[in-house]
Amino acid sequence: MTAQLSKKGEAWSARFSEPVSDLVKRYTASVFFDKRLAQFDIEGSLAHAEMLAHQQIISAQDHADIQRGMAQIKGEIDAGKFEWLLDLEDVHLNIEKRLTELVGDAGKRLHTGRSRNDQVATDIRLYMRAAIDDISGLLRDLRAALVDLAEQHADTILPGFTHMQVAQPITFGHHILAYVEMFGRDAERMADARKRVNRLPLGAAALAGTTFPIDRLRVAKTLGFDDVCRNSLDAVSDRDFAIEFCAAAALVMTHISRMSEELVIWMSPRVGFIDIADRFCTGSSIMPQKKNPDVPELARGKTGRVNGHLIALLTLMKGQPLAYNKDNQEDKEPLFDTVDTLTDTLRIFADMARGITVKPEAMRAAALQGYATATDLADYLVKKGLPFRDAHEAVARAVRSCVDRNCDLSDLTLDELRAFSPLIENDIFGVLTLEGSVAARDHIGGTAPNQVRLAIAEVRKSL
Repeated sequence: MTAQLSKKGEAWSARFSEPVSDLVKRYTASVFFDKRLAQFDIEGSLAHAEMLAHQQIISAQDHADIQRGMAQIKGEIDAGKFEWLLDLEDVHLNIEKRLTELVGDAGKRLHTGRSRNDQVATDIRLYMRAAIDDISGLLRDLRAALVDLAEQHADTILPGFTHMQVAQPITFGHHILAYVEMFGRDAERMADARKRVNRLPLGAAALAGTTFPIDRLRVAKTLGFDDVCRNSLDAVSDRDFAIEFCAAAALVMTHISRMSEELVIWMSPRVGFIDIADRFCTGSSIMPQKKNPDVPELARGKTGRVNGHLIALLTLMKGQPLAYNKDNQEDKEPLFDTVDTLTDTLRIFADMARGITVKPEAMRAAALQGYATATDLADYLVKKGLPFRDAHEAVARAVRSCVDRNCDLSDLTLDELRAFSPLIENDIFGVLTLEGSVAARDHIGGTAPNQVRLAIAEVRKSL
């Protein structure tokens, strides 16, 4: 919305016959949440002023005055001394009003050739770019912490599950590397989203561009943007970049939630695979023995919060005609909360990963339950020449016999095993061990300790 401040600080008093009501002011104001954009608003304004001076749209003295005034405003904001006024509605008008108080007409000339529409779009993109860079660093820290944990337990065996039933033996290092892969894809998505964030809308003005001889590419270069938004209507009304970020953030939180679910299960005394450091847990107000995994539980809940913000932004945009509409003011709170939630979660999870204590004995005991090496026995028979479906049936009969006898496949004697297939020989007992099972899967992406260490080395290179 293009606006000219009156002496009273009201943005459009000359157009209206009565002032905006206090209720409407509170309802429409955004200053108390969009003030977090202040540093980016100042940064964008300084680049705009430099371009205006270079293009001789404003004088060198005006430019110098604007720089001086903005430096003082930044100092006041950093020191917590800046007075944010509800009457001025948003971060932009508050800063502009203060600038005009400090430097006079030069402050009024700063808004030449731009609108709040392209100004706020620029501020949000600058904010998003910085947020993505921070989040990318936090994803890197989390992956590094998980890689360290995986390396410590490249040989530690636990049961792998499908349908929450014991499936095959795997190594804990291999299991943790699955999350390293997930968060790696998240980092790729963030980097890709950043490319579309990093385009400059400033210069689109309200919706149609400006009659002043501006140099948008100069401003883009000053602010470190890769390019300018190529259509003025789209530049001021586009929030795809915010939606795309929230979608990427929702996927990060989904991966966090999946890991949280496993941490909660693994920490349960009924499972007992791990312990989480006390600083990430709480007790009970009534049960003194309790140690609750509050951090992963809360992260599961916060995933729904971030997912909700994505849906909110999609819904916000779905019915808007071109170009800018007041609806777009509602993009900031879900976006800001997504950034805050994701940033805090990644930071705490990297720390928590370093506070996980693994209990290999409990993992191994669980891997010995549920006939986890049954597939290895079937593969053994196939290698001896038996068709896979026949091998599958033979092993199924062997498992059924073990269920009836309450024993494991490895507890059967050679003669007992040969009753299910005469192809079975003495070398079968090496196949039926947990170590033999995981070691046999020695290929790219496999769970063999050798492959786990190779995968860790590759991740470390990328980090």
